[in-house]
Amino acid sequence: MPETNTVTMGELRIGLYVMLDLNWFQHPFAFSQFKIKSEDQIREIRSLGLKTVRYNPALSDMTARQGSAAVADESMPDAAPAIEAEAAEPGDASAAPPESNAKTQPALAAKRALVERIRAQREAAARVEDAFVSAAKAIRDIEKNLYSDPKETVQQATQLVNQIADSILCAPDLAIHVMGDRTGGEELYFHALNVAMLSLMIARDLGVPQEAFGALGMGALLHDIGRKEVPDRILLKTEPLTQAERHLYQMHCQFGVEIGNRLQLSKAVLEIIRDHHELFDGTGYPAGLKGDAVGVLARIVAVTNYYDELCNPVDIASAMTPHEALSTMFAKLRSKFDPRMLQAFIRCLGVYPPGSIVQLSNGLIAMVATVNTAKPMKPVIVIYDANIPKEESILVDLAREQDLNIAKAIRPAQVPVEIYNYLSPRKRVSYYFDAGKPGQDTVAR
Repeated sequence: MPETNTVTMGELRIGLYVMLDLNWFQHPFAFSQFKIKSEDQIREIRSLGLKTVRYNPALSDMTARQGSAAVADESMPDAAPAIEAEAAEPGDASAAPPESNAKTQPALAAKRALVERIRAQREAAARVEDAFVSAAKAIRDIEKNLYSDPKETVQQATQLVNQIADSILCAPDLAIHVMGDRTGGEELYFHALNVAMLSLMIARDLGVPQEAFGALGMGALLHDIGRKEVPDRILLKTEPLTQAERHLYQMHCQFGVEIGNRLQLSKAVLEIIRDHHELFDGTGYPAGLKGDAVGVLARIVAVTNYYDELCNPVDIASAMTPHEALSTMFAKLRSKFDPRMLQAFIRCLGVYPPGSIVQLSNGLIAMVATVNTAKPMKPVIVIYDANIPKEESILVDLAREQDLNIAKAIRPAQVPVEIYNYLSPRKRVSYYFDAGKPGQDTVAR
């Protein structure tokens, strides 16, 4: 916990970083801790009925005593009653705190607007998660019927890919969400969905011709179909594979091509299935192809497949956080990927991809929930606040907060258990997108 001191209402000064020991709905500010920037904020704090306020000297521009020496104490206004909103529904903008005096009106209006935005964001997140679970179930059915009804299966896969591709192509803004825990038991199919969605995201950013989206989406969705021919004892093994086991595992690329030929998949799709493990520096498999010898679409899938395997390995204990995975690929493994594809990937997800645990510039801990690919450095975050129930947690759009930024990423193991449980970062990271404008249903519902 940061070291704090206590000040009286008369000692409040611009530049102090104060911490209000009130429920979030008992004050008109966006955060319960912040740096005072105006006399209006001082008056608003004084109207809350508090006798003293804690402040953090390390985050303040001055100490309260320094401020007192430089500025004479102002006369204190009568303290208004504390804002009563404990029993109000947090998502209800009409239940925002009542006005205590005329000076609090702008702050209260901003607080109401924030509450309304949080409600809209929460509704959008639920809508996206519904679409994600629905898509995962569709992939389950596709894999289950691959042999028994191949023609119908290909039609289903094509329909799903076209739905996702059309939504991503038509979206004025593309928001990438990290999924919660309500996954419907379809975890086995998340990898294919992650790779397909992230690959189409890169293609959109790079301006890949629209006619290639179908092949890219289908190849990304079915890139691992050859694993059906590899024994589970190899697929699920958490210890290092023997040389013989590794050889058999790597055969899944060829197995996939054979299955794809039986399904009469296009040449472009088959190339993705065959080459999605080929790396730009020639260290991949099955053929050790290098650079442009690998097709453009397969190079895209190589990036997203590698990233998702770092985040979601067979041995989940060795999983990297989204931030670690992206940093590792850029700093240590950059030569393995087409620079254009890797740069586009980072450009879309930002330095702190959805699912990253971060510390903010004001010291608060949060989780990145949503990244807008048009402004990836200003994501929507979930704030940890012990005074607010987990299911009512504050969602903050950093694009609207000029004075608030992400300071650094934090490993989940470094976070106190109560904060970890509150933010609930998933052990397995899954993404989906919202292609709708704010307030509208997403196209991919």
